[in-house]
Amino acid sequence: MGNYRARRIKGTLLLSSESPSIKKAASILQNGGLVAFPTETVYGLGASALDSSAVKKIFTAKGRPADNPLIVHLSAVEELESVAQNIPDQAYILAESFWPGPLSLVLERAPAVSPLVSAGLETVAVRMPDRSEALNLIKEAKLPVAAPSANLSGSPSPTTYKHVIDDLAGKIDAVIMSTPCAIGVESTVLDLTASRPAILRPGGLSKESLEKVLGMSIALSGKSHATHLPSSPGMKYRHYKPRIPLLLVTGSPPGRKKILRELAAYYGKRGKKAALLNFDLNQHTQRAGDIDEIASKLYYSLRYFDNKGYDLILAEETDQAGLGLAVMNRLAKAATRIIRILD
Repeated sequence: MGNYRARRIKGTLLLSSESPSIKKAASILQNGGLVAFPTETVYGLGASALDSSAVKKIFTAKGRPADNPLIVHLSAVEELESVAQNIPDQAYILAESFWPGPLSLVLERAPAVSPLVSAGLETVAVRMPDRSEALNLIKEAKLPVAAPSANLSGSPSPTTYKHVIDDLAGKIDAVIMSTPCAIGVESTVLDLTASRPAILRPGGLSKESLEKVLGMSIALSGKSHATHLPSSPGMKYRHYKPRIPLLLVTGSPPGRKKILRELAAYYGKRGKKAALLNFDLNQHTQRAGDIDEIASKLYYSLRYFDNKGYDLILAEETDQAGLGLAVMNRLAKAATRIIRILD
C-alpha cells in the first residue's frame, strides 16, 4: 500500500497529492478504476482511455449519456500520436503555444482509443492539463486518461475535491485532494478535422489567443461539422445547472441593471432569498474583479448558492471578450430563463 496517508468516505479513497498517493492512484487507473484529479480548469474523473470497461464506468458513475464524448488527457506532446492519427500541423503549432493548458483539440481518433471515449465517432478530443498532480498521475499510469468533469451529469462542474465528494463519494474509487482549480471553467475545444478550425466549446483559452497563433479567424460552432452527434462535451445536453432557478439578464448595460434591481426588490418583498451573480446592487455594476476572477468563482458560486438556502439566482450578462465567452456559454446553459432587454 505504500507510505501515503489516506482515508475513505463511503468506499471512496481520499488521497493526498504526494508521490506515494499518486502512485496508488495510477495503479487504480491501470487496473480499470476511476480516479478524480485536479486540473487547472475543473476536477476531472479519469479512467484509462484504452479500456472500454473502465470508460463505461465513467458514464455510469456520472449518469452521463453515452453519446456525450469525453476528453483524453496526456502528460506530453509526444504521446499525441498514440491517441490520434493524421494529425495536422496546426495541432503541433497550437500544442507548442498552449500545452500544457486549457485547450482540447478534436482530431482523428487512433484505433487504440476506446470508441466509447468518442461516443462512437471517428474523432477524439485531446489535451494536456496544466496541473502537476494531473501530469504526474498520467505519467505514472503510463496511459492516456479519459476524463470529463468529476460531477453528476448536468450539475455545476467541481472546482474543489469537496465538490467531487458531494457528488460522487461511493461511486468512484479515489479522489486526489488538493487546492481548488484556478481557471474554473473547462477547456476550450477546437475542432481541427474541418477545413476551417472551429470552437465547439468556448473555455479557458480565448478565441482571440487561438486566432493570434494561427493567424486566421476561427469559427464558433454549435455542432460537429460531420454529424448530428456532438463531437465535444457541452454541445448537446443541459450542463452546469444549479438546483435552484437561475435567471440570466442580458442586453444593454443600463437596461439589464435596471431589471436586476427590480427583480431583486420583487423577490425580496415576497420573502424570497435571491443570490446575485456578477452584479452588485449597491454599485449597480458588475462585481469588482476581471473576467478571469468571475470565471474562477462561477461553479463554486452556483454550488454555494444551492447549499446556503437561496431561492433563486439573479445573474447578469458579462462581456464576451476573453474568458467572457466561456462564462456566458455556461450561464446560458445553466439558466432556467433568459431575460433579454432590447435597446
